[in-house]
Amino acid sequence: MKKSINAWSVESSAGFETMFAAVKEAGFDGIELNLDREGAGAHSLTMNTTPEEIARIAALTERYGLPVVSISCSLYGGLTGSPEPEDRKRAQDILLRQIELASALGAPGILSVPSGLSESVSLKIAWENSLATYRGLLGDIEQMGIFVGMENVWNRFFTSPFDMVAFIERLGCPYIGAYFDVGNVVAFSEPENWIEILGENIGLVHVKDFKRRSGANSGGEWVDLLAGSVDWRKVVPALRNAGFDGYLTAEVGKSDPDQSYEAFYAMVAEQLSQIINIS
Repeated sequence: MKKSINAWSVESSAGFETMFAAVKEAGFDGIELNLDREGAGAHSLTMNTTPEEIARIAALTERYGLPVVSISCSLYGGLTGSPEPEDRKRAQDILLRQIELASALGAPGILSVPSGLSESVSLKIAWENSLATYRGLLGDIEQMGIFVGMENVWNRFFTSPFDMVAFIERLGCPYIGAYFDVGNVVAFSEPENWIEILGENIGLVHVKDFKRRSGANSGGEWVDLLAGSVDWRKVVPALRNAGFDGYLTAEVGKSDPDQSYEAFYAMVAEQLSQIINIS
């Protein structure tokens, strides 16, 4: 496995070259970029990022030997499962833009978030609408050959690994699988169990850590890697047994206001090294 970091973990005022230089210097093997709203940060991709800007970013990956491993996104909200056709079309446009960016930057995969459950939209409706949203793009996904990873987030859409497997299998596309976020399940379950059930569906992995107050469903808080309730001695072997040997992408925040960003990046890279080297 290799070390990667999400660009949201990087100081938001840092431009692309400053970010690439700092992340490479800290010892990471790759970086995940994000499709965001306009003005979200100095190193955000947007729906309007120009071909010239994309070419400059691609040149940075070569100059610093730091590949873009995936394209994440903050724009999905509840769009995929919305009862409104224009919302679902917006979700499709976002996913197609991610695929376009991934192809241009040499990233093998993207993150997508099935969603739509709300007080006025039942899980059943959000589920079926989301399936329809993705089915409308299967031809584009297969033509581009970019992996689309469905991520488990705190939106009540995937509450068990069986949900994720069922959703992926309903789509029946070889380029659609799981973007598994280790930390996002710790509040209520054990990530190693998810990994065992998701198995070879896992194509991309986010890592962060969560500290429970006591047992499952007891609440808690986000903490630094290795400081929480994730049992990495079970998670890492489970990933290996599932056939995963890709990038572990840290999606973490700097918690110490007195720590420099350079020291933070180095700390996260070292934490990832310790996780990867667990036997």
